[in-house]
Amino acid sequence: MELDQDTRPHVALRRQRPLVLEVRDELERMILHGDIAPGDRLNEYALAEQLGVSRAPVREAARSLEREGLVTAVANEGVYVRKLGLEDALQLYDLRALMAGHLCAVLASHADAAIKAELRGCVAHMDSLIGSGDEPGYFELNLAFHDRIAEAAGPNADRARALYIAFGKEVRLLRRRVLDGAASLTQSNEEHDRIVAAIEAGDVEGARKAGAWHHENGKKRLLDRL
Repeated sequence: MELDQDTRPHVALRRQRPLVLEVRDELERMILHGDIAPGDRLNEYALAEQLGVSRAPVREAARSLEREGLVTAVANEGVYVRKLGLEDALQLYDLRALMAGHLCAVLASHADAAIKAELRGCVAHMDSLIGSGDEPGYFELNLAFHDRIAEAAGPNADRARALYIAFGKEVRLLRRRVLDGAASLTQSNEEHDRIVAAIEAGDVEGARKAGAWHHENGKKRLLDRL
C-alpha cells in the first residue's frame, strides 16, 4: 500500500464534519482511486500517521466501509480491501441496471429544462474527451453523469439512489477497464445520448429501457474483455 503524502492536509483542513466521517471519506477515496489496492491490508498505524489522526477514527471508519462492502475484516489478521470476484461483479451489474432504469424513468417523469441541458452538456463534453483521447477524464465524467441522474431523480427515488451508488462503489473494486479505447467510449456515449434523449422527451419507459440497457452493455463489455 503506497501512501499519498498530500492526504494529511487534505483531511486536516476539512474538520467541519465529525472526524470519523472525514477519515471514512478519505479512505473511501483512496480505495476507489486505487491508492489502496484490492487485497491490501489497511495499516492503522500508517494511515493514522498519514491522515494526522489517532488510530481510533481509522478503525471506526474501516467498520463503516466494511458495512458498505468495500473492505473485509479477517479475525486476528486485520482489515483488507475487498477483492471483488467476477460472479459478484456480474450480479452487481444486473442490480445496477435495474436501479439505473428506475432512476432514469423517475427523472424522465419530471425533468426540467435545466437538468436536461446539464445532461446534454455532459454528453457533449464526453464526446470532446473521446476526441482528445482523454480516457481518464471520460471515466470520471461518466461516473459524474450517472450520479447526477441519480441525484436529480429526487426524494421519491432515495432508496434506489442509495443502492445504485453503493453498488457502483463495489463494482469499481474490480479495477477492470470496461471503457478502454475510442470504440468502447464512443459506444458508451451513444448509449448516454439515448438516455438523455428519452429524458428530454419525457419518455418514462424509454428512459427506463435506455438506462438499464446501458448498464447491461457495460456488463457485456466486461465479459468481452475477459
